[in-house]
Amino acid sequence: MLESYVTPILMSYVNRYIKNLKPSDLQLSLWGGDVVLSKLELKLDVLEQELKLPFTFLSGHIHELRIHVPWTKLGSEPVVITINTMECILKLKDGIQDDHESCGSHSTNRSTTENTKPSVKPRRIQQAAPTDPDLPPGYVQSLIRRVVNNVNIVINNLILKYVEDDIVLSVNITSAECYTVGELWDRAFMDISATDLVLRKVINFSDCTVCLDKRNASGKIEFYQDPLLYKCSFRTRLHFTYDNLNSKMPSVIKIHTLVESLKLSITDQQLPMFIRIMQLGIALYYGEIGNFRDGETEDPTCHNKDMLGNITGSEDETRIDMQYTAQYKGQELYSQHEDEQPQGWVSWAWSFVPAIVSYDDSEEDFLGNDPTSAMHQQKAQTLRDPIVSIGFYCTKATVTFKALMMGEPFFNCQIGFVGCRALCLKGIMGVKDFEENMNRSETEACFFICGENLNMKGLTYLTNSLFDYRSPENNGTRAEFILDAAHHKETYTEVAGMQRFGAFYMDYLYTVENIIGKGSANQQDFSPGKSEDMGTVQEKSTKSLVIGPLDFRLDSSAVHRILKMIVCALEHEYEPYSGLKPDIKDENETVLNPEEVASLEEYIPTRHTSITLLKCTCTIVMAEFNLLDHLLPVIMGEKNSSNFLNTTNFQSLRPLPSIQILVDKINLEHSVPMYAEQLVHVVSSLTQPSDNLLHYCYAHCYLKIFGFQAGLTSLDCRGFYCLPVPIIPSFSTALYGKLLKLPTCWTERSQIAITEGIFELPNLTIQATRAQTLLLQAIYQSWSHIGNLNSLSVNEALMNEIFQTTDFIYS
Repeated sequence: MLESYVTPILMSYVNRYIKNLKPSDLQLSLWGGDVVLSKLELKLDVLEQELKLPFTFLSGHIHELRIHVPWTKLGSEPVVITINTMECILKLKDGIQDDHESCGSHSTNRSTTENTKPSVKPRRIQQAAPTDPDLPPGYVQSLIRRVVNNVNIVINNLILKYVEDDIVLSVNITSAECYTVGELWDRAFMDISATDLVLRKVINFSDCTVCLDKRNASGKIEFYQDPLLYKCSFRTRLHFTYDNLNSKMPSVIKIHTLVESLKLSITDQQLPMFIRIMQLGIALYYGEIGNFRDGETEDPTCHNKDMLGNITGSEDETRIDMQYTAQYKGQELYSQHEDEQPQGWVSWAWSFVPAIVSYDDSEEDFLGNDPTSAMHQQKAQTLRDPIVSIGFYCTKATVTFKALMMGEPFFNCQIGFVGCRALCLKGIMGVKDFEENMNRSETEACFFICGENLNMKGLTYLTNSLFDYRSPENNGTRAEFILDAAHHKETYTEVAGMQRFGAFYMDYLYTVENIIGKGSANQQDFSPGKSEDMGTVQEKSTKSLVIGPLDFRLDSSAVHRILKMIVCALEHEYEPYSGLKPDIKDENETVLNPEEVASLEEYIPTRHTSITLLKCTCTIVMAEFNLLDHLLPVIMGEKNSSNFLNTTNFQSLRPLPSIQILVDKINLEHSVPMYAEQLVHVVSSLTQPSDNLLHYCYAHCYLKIFGFQAGLTSLDCRGFYCLPVPIIPSFSTALYGKLLKLPTCWTERSQIAITEGIFELPNLTIQATRAQTLLLQAIYQSWSHIGNLNSLSVNEALMNEIFQTTDFIYS
């Protein structure tokens, strides 16, 4: 009678998302061991209701669905679900800005509907064979748990398309397979036990191709661009940790992906579309479009915390508040009524994650007087917010340019690079500076170097990931996560980040602290969706970026390629997702009373950004060709054709004089109020706002430069630089500036400064001989003069007078 228990599980999922299925036919096929369904249409409305994303499905279908159930070996072999060719097309919802405004009434209506709806319990699967003496309750629970935990899912030819304006973004995955693995991450038939409360899975993606094309007014693609990503394979490891055998959901979830080689190729036509897609992601995160408004938090009345949208970088720790719907209450996981309300996209997503079957109160009569049932029910009711860690790791990445959630109490994202290089390839704007017949070295082609070589650095970037054999999960222990902001900052310092990566490290931390009983409930309550019974909510967003050591060379080849990319990125007519709001002061705004002002003084949420550059070397080389008059007008907003092709033959100049700048450290800090518009409107309405409140109405910027020095050097025909001749000895300086937010709100207060700056320069020395001054002038003229620069080449006597040594420092 196992069919009576397992069949409803599979039928509930298939029937929920696929149109026009006959449950009787499906059930008979399942009992035969194999099901083959062809030409299936997905229920798009169900997907949209449960995903709750700012996208709508234009179409969705499955060519073939196969389900294999090994009834005779159900306890040792997995159920295999195979999907052959699945295609979905999505677009951004129309009128998406209006969704949030109607969310409150929608939630009220939905809540009312749920309250007035008759209370109908879904069928319990035990009713299929309630008196079967051969299937005791414990055995059924254990067997169903093993079946669910070991389901294999195979998708062959997965096609996802996103369309917006003239953009068509398509993702094609030849094969994706998800299966259960053992401790060594090898395929196995596993189950959790009291001594090992861990479940591991692997998803292998084969030949992932990402295309970005432009369609015409009729919706057709006239010319297909080269793929952004072509046949990239990667693997994902999933690690689920449970508190006990009866846990409905994991307490710790790790999802880490490793790509051995990532080759990204972008053409000049794809660049503005690629930037547009990135802007879409940023706008969705900050709530500029979609279901949320400005700020870092969502409206809990609209979504009931039914959200799992925290995607992180290399290593992150995220605490997620999640509402568990009736889908996960005991056996209701396996059988549901058609008229049941949608359960949210988290519930849908978790339906693909093996859940541990537990007891609920509806099983009391079935379990009898089992003394352990009460304990099971008590444990099942204790649901903790899971900690989710999502990591993406790449061993080697190549980017080629061809010129033809928010609102959770703790969110952390870390991204890092071990090493990075940028090279010039072939020609630019008709100048054949790096064609194959030029015989120029790779050293000359490389104009940007940052970090270290992966072979020398090692695999430190995989530290504590599921691909690190030293990680706690791979050694049978439970990982510990830092979910305290102060402890996080002490642990994940700039030094620790650079030791792990070496070239680039970013740490983004967003926290919401709910302090009950401290201060007023109305304190700085600018963000949408805050409820007065939440007490004092303190939000803070910090971003720390560290770069270095880096070597940047600005020669003609590099400058023209960089500017060409900027020009290509600007050549589009896409409207911004969110425009700047006019600075209009509302005359009917409510003035705060003294108690509310005092409460506001205690804490104001801010966004703080820190950027640090370490050991920077910038070499400005004398221009060998100059076609900036065809690029700068476009960048400055003037209409000009950027498709100019030069007909002058390229001839490299040697020796090539250069200005070399070295800086020990550059630190830039920027802070701005998180809800600037609301804050300024409130403070500007006060008769005598305090200095503290005025301070937070400004955007503040601090720039500190340590160990800045500059000198003259020269590149010879062998590709070597000579020792630099000092022009500016080492010095340090600092700059502070602030800018008033929404200055139109302060028009009646002339004493309020709009901008303010402070510049500190303890000492500065510039030393140069007449010959050195002439060489500096020649370098400047090479960049200011347009056209052929052969006449600007410096004579040998001048070079010998400046560089009297033959020592060379590097190639």
